[in-house]
Amino acid sequence: MGKTDKLLKRLLSNPKDFTWNELVSILTYFGYKEVKTGKTGGSRRKFVDNGNNIMSLHKPHPGNILKSYQLKDILIHLKERGKLNDE
Repeated sequence: MGKTDKLLKRLLSNPKDFTWNELVSILTYFGYKEVKTGKTGGSRRKFVDNGNNIMSLHKPHPGNILKSYQLKDILIHLKERGKLNDE
């Protein structure tokens, strides 16, 4: 089982300590790229894939841990676009 597979399994388990960097790795695996929004973007980050599916997220700060509602929204987004199966 590779690193990405382990991260996906971890994401699906809805952990309390999933980090922003782990999420970026998964989104990159699914073909998402961060869209630069300029100086006024603040902590809001947008990711877009080749099919122009946009995911808008709030980057956590001052820590690096995602909130449980964010994980739920991310899973819904990925499942609705056929990138994840109900495992």
